[in-house]
Amino acid sequence: MASPNKQQKRAQRAKAKAKQNRSGKAKANVVHPLLANPLVNEPFDDVEIDLSTFNFKDIEENGFDPAHFDDLFQAMKVGEGISLLAMCLVFLQYPVLELVVAEESQESAIDFMMGLLIVYRGIFHDEDEDTAVNWVGSDAFQKAYNEASMILEKKNARGTPNTRV
Repeated sequence: MASPNKQQKRAQRAKAKAKQNRSGKAKANVVHPLLANPLVNEPFDDVEIDLSTFNFKDIEENGFDPAHFDDLFQAMKVGEGISLLAMCLVFLQYPVLELVVAEESQESAIDFMMGLLIVYRGIFHDEDEDTAVNWVGSDAFQKAYNEASMILEKKNARGTPNTRV
């Protein structure tokens, strides 16, 4: 019979393996390690967003109320606490943003995205518009944004967009 210490180690390994199997998140299935974090991978699953009431034309004409995007900004702040890449992953998974990108012109979608990013930087980093625009244009942000786009493309190519990887 194995020593109590060996039995305990075996039990711990078995418990960890069982937990991994229950969660369905085997490491081989992860497109990127950041997607193993539920705060980064599909962070808006638990947020109720009624896309049927979203009126982009009203936003184009009158601007948007930052309070309506508080769930996005809070999730981005959590993501930014992990890394700039995590923040970009969170940002690009926002359902309203996905809708705008899918249904509006590229120019309108870019303007909307820039507006969200500028407001975010103003709220959480106390930056003015010019400083925020410079941040969005920075090499670090552009690299993280492009990498996040590629990660999400790979993730979505492996399964349906709402399937956790």
